[in-house]
Amino acid sequence: MSKKDYYEVLGVSKDTAAADIKKAYRRVAMKNHPDRNPENKAAEDTFKEANEAFEVLSDKEKRARYDQYGHAGVEGQTSRGSADFSDAFGDIFGDIFGGGRGGGGQSHVRQGADLRYNLDLNLEEAVKGTSVKIRIPTTVTCDSCDGSGSKKGSQPVDCTTCGGHGQVRMQQGFFSVQQTCPRCQGAGKQIKDPCGTCHGRGNVEETKTLSVKVPAGVDVGDRIRLTGEGQAGTHGGPPGDLYVEMSIRPHKIFVREGRDLHCEIPINFVDAALGGELEVPTLDGRVKLKIPTETQTGKLFRLRDKGVKPIRGGNTGDLLCRVVVETPVHLTKRQKEILVEFGEIQGKEGKKQSPKTASWFDGVKSFVDDLRG
Repeated sequence: MSKKDYYEVLGVSKDTAAADIKKAYRRVAMKNHPDRNPENKAAEDTFKEANEAFEVLSDKEKRARYDQYGHAGVEGQTSRGSADFSDAFGDIFGDIFGGGRGGGGQSHVRQGADLRYNLDLNLEEAVKGTSVKIRIPTTVTCDSCDGSGSKKGSQPVDCTTCGGHGQVRMQQGFFSVQQTCPRCQGAGKQIKDPCGTCHGRGNVEETKTLSVKVPAGVDVGDRIRLTGEGQAGTHGGPPGDLYVEMSIRPHKIFVREGRDLHCEIPINFVDAALGGELEVPTLDGRVKLKIPTETQTGKLFRLRDKGVKPIRGGNTGDLLCRVVVETPVHLTKRQKEILVEFGEIQGKEGKKQSPKTASWFDGVKSFVDDLRG
C-alpha cells in the first residue's frame, strides 16, 4: 500500500472535522469503487488508499497518533484497505448494492396492493347517478391467525440466518455491507408452525360484495376510490385501495360530448318544407320541438339545459338536435304521380325554390367552361 499522506488521499486538511472526513471519504470511495471501475488498477489502488485513510482518520486515537508520528504511529494498526467498515458502508454504499442499513424486523410489514375495477354504466346512470353492487376477488387478513401467518397459540421465531435482525452482513470485494436477509426478507422472523388456513401467508383469497354510490355526471375514465378495499397488507400492514373506473356504454339515441348531448332527428320532406311540430326525446322525458318552414338537412336545434350537469360543478349542458331530411321510400303509384306533377311545377320556378341546387349547377357549369377555355 502506498504511503501517501492520509489527508491528501481524502483531499482534506488536518483541521477537517470528523463529519467532513466521512463526506470526503464517501466522495473518493464512490468515485473509485472497483464495481464502478472494472479492470482499472489505478482506481482500485485509490479505493484501497481511501479505505486505509478513513480507518485511521475516523478513529480519534489513531488520528491523534498519526498527526503526531505519521505512518509510524499507526503501523500495524490498519487493515490495509480491506477492513470491516460496516458502520460507514451501510449508508455510504447502499445505493451501489441496494439496501444498506435497514431497520431490521420492520420491512416485512407492507401495505396491500391497490385494485382497479371497471364499472360499466349506461348513459342514464352516468348522467343521473346510481348505486350499484359489485363483486371483486381480493385478499383479506386471515381470521384464524389475525394476519400473523402462525398457527394459533404459536409465535414466529427468530430467523436462523440473520438471528432476528432482518439484515445480514455480505462481503463485497474489499469490504462488507449489510443487506436485507434473503431468508426472512427483512422480517427477522420465521414461521415455525404455519397457520392451516392461510399456510403462513397471513391472508386468504375471498370474493366480496361492495356497494358503490356513483354521483351524477360521471364520465368515461372518472374514478371513485374506496379506501381500504384493496388487497390485504402483509404481516399486519394496512390494506390497499380499490379504484372503481367508469366506462359508459354507447346509447341508441344520444352521443355525449362533455356536458352536451347530441342526437339526429329524421323528418320527412313535407314537414321540412311546410314546418311542423315534433316530440323529441330527452333524458328527462319528451319535449316539443317546433320545425320552421323550409328547414334543411343539417339544421341544428339547441334545447337548453337538457344535457349533463358536470360532476365537478358548472352549468348544465344542452341537447343539440341535428335535423336529417329523409327521402320517402316504397312510394305508391299515386304518390309518384303527385311527385312528378310537383317536379314539373317546381321546374318552372327554377332557382327561386331550389337555390342551393341552382347554385351548385352554376358552379359546375363555370368549372367546365374554364376547362374548355
